[in-house]
Amino acid sequence: MLVPIKSKNTIDSPARGYDIRSIVNKKGSLREFYLEVYNKFLAAMNTAPAKGLAVELGSGAGFIKAFLPEVLATDMIAYDGIDQVLDATHMPFRSSTLRCIFMNNVLHHIPRADLALKEVSRCLRPAGLFLIVDQYPGFPAKWIYKYLHHEDFDDQVKGWDFPAKGPLSSANGALPWIIFFRDRWRFEVEFPDLEVVNINIHTPLRYWLAGGLKKWTLLPMALYPLAAQLDQLLVKQWKGFGSFMDVTIRKRSIEG
Repeated sequence: MLVPIKSKNTIDSPARGYDIRSIVNKKGSLREFYLEVYNKFLAAMNTAPAKGLAVELGSGAGFIKAFLPEVLATDMIAYDGIDQVLDATHMPFRSSTLRCIFMNNVLHHIPRADLALKEVSRCLRPAGLFLIVDQYPGFPAKWIYKYLHHEDFDDQVKGWDFPAKGPLSSANGALPWIIFFRDRWRFEVEFPDLEVVNINIHTPLRYWLAGGLKKWTLLPMALYPLAAQLDQLLVKQWKGFGSFMDVTIRKRSIEG
């Protein structure tokens, strides 16, 4: 069993791309947020089938290899440090061979999420896990995503698809909510072998206080534990305060 990841003062992953790493290295509160995500991936790996690859889709210029080197880091763009270039809607893996698939703020960038979900269903082993960490339009996050964020956000669209403008510019920030809340019935009809086992809504404030991927921050590392406790209290009182959600999906066994 893999053990929980401990915090690091800097991230020395070899990946380079846009200036994410230098920003994260300067902002301990943001490093802690990503560390929480990677520990969720780790927990999934500890409960998934033992055989098969664990794959992150859309690793980008991220730094999963610094924390979980055993995870295959993939992206549509050949960033330094990426193990394999691939498209999530046409994955090169054999059917029923992957033990885990991870996405961190990636699903809302895929113009044809239905095709990506079909590939996830095909590639996962029975009882394999698909863990999505993505945006949740709570309060006040919905208004931030809709009016202050640089990516598109439209929770009124009828379908799941949107125009493909390129891997870094295509987005609908409302897509995870649309799929797993508004159109949950469609997901269950189209992907009967994928079972949503848990949706965890979290992080009302601390990501925004940390400044996200901007260079500024209002949350020094010394106050991060207090901010985390406040966030937990807020979502305990009302899940509508959340800004992010974790969606854990398990591929049903052959018998199930």
